[in-house]
Amino acid sequence: MAWTYILRCGDGSYYVGSTRDLDRRMTEHYAGMGSAYTSDRMPVELVWFMETSHIGEAYALERKLHGWSRPKREALIAGRFDLLPGLAKRRTSSSDD
Repeated sequence: MAWTYILRCGDGSYYVGSTRDLDRRMTEHYAGMGSAYTSDRMPVELVWFMETSHIGEAYALERKLHGWSRPKREALIAGRFDLLPGLAKRRTSSSDD
């Protein structure tokens, strides 16, 4: 088992991570030893998490969420899955001009 998670930092930013042991990792984050990013932005709050079957899957999801916009992450956190497709990055082609 493994986990992908999102923290809301004290400065309002989000941190996305993955781990094999969510309880241990959260203890580290809450103590200011989770990462250089979060330790400079205390306090942190766990706002979303998802269990996966293995760490490779958790890490792949983490990488995917890193590419998401803030509004898309906030829709995920709020459980507004219906909004996710509309928040996907739009690509424009030269034929759209």
